[in-house]
Amino acid sequence: MSDLFQPRQMVDTHQHLWKPSERRYEWLDAVGAPLNADFGPEVVEAEVAAAGITTTVLVQAADTYEDTFYMLSVAAAVPVVRGVVAWAPLDREAEAAAALELYSASPLVCGIRVLNHSYADPRWLLQDSVDAALRLLAAHNLALDVVSVVPEHLVMLAELADRHPELTIVLDHLAKPDVADKGWEPWASLVADVATRPNVSVKLSGLNTASAPGWTCEDWLPYVDHAVEHFGSARVMLGSDWPVSTLAGDFGGVWLAQRRVIAHLTTEQQENILYRTAIRAYSLDVS
Repeated sequence: MSDLFQPRQMVDTHQHLWKPSERRYEWLDAVGAPLNADFGPEVVEAEVAAAGITTTVLVQAADTYEDTFYMLSVAAAVPVVRGVVAWAPLDREAEAAAALELYSASPLVCGIRVLNHSYADPRWLLQDSVDAALRLLAAHNLALDVVSVVPEHLVMLAELADRHPELTIVLDHLAKPDVADKGWEPWASLVADVATRPNVSVKLSGLNTASAPGWTCEDWLPYVDHAVEHFGSARVMLGSDWPVSTLAGDFGGVWLAQRRVIAHLTTEQQENILYRTAIRAYSLDVS
């Protein structure tokens, strides 16, 4: 990495931890090995340090309180973890309000996510029953992470951003472009449309698992440049998507590739992507 610009800090905005030996993650039952195993902070600690990452944001991996409180227990014990994107039952207004009030007591909870990409209805987040809870997020200074894996999710996200202009929305995994088959449309047009909403930021993450075997960061360049062109570097951030990323690489190799794919940008743009956007979007305390 000696040939890369060395920033004073870097934020990994998308890391998962899970321990199916202790709690249930239904989707892991379906995917099986090698992901259906315990991935705790001790497994990745050395690689995070070697990569030069100074701050980590943990992101929910199950629609359960057990998952959220496990992440909070890790954050309390592991100094590099400065943020937790928790779960809340957004379609149950009173319960969601109580959960958000509880989370507000912790400086570590920086956002909310549900596994919306696994729901039958791609417009689930636009339901009337969800609307009230979403309005509470901004009041609690919490971002909303959204996963998009089909075009309908991006169409939904544009409507969601218009409906809640005060809400900071973070689009995960660059909406999973079809890198493997060099797919472009409708992804490119839909992402560009979403980017016109100033309250939406995007994560460069999960691109290695969207790529064909033997990928290189050059495969990602058109998609990354498209995101930076339309969102601007001040609304783009970087995430490892570990341990899902291990399906197509190791932590250090994937992080290095993500560094290299933005290395042609200016120092200011790289600093935005490597830490400034994350600190702003998630209101992280990195002092």
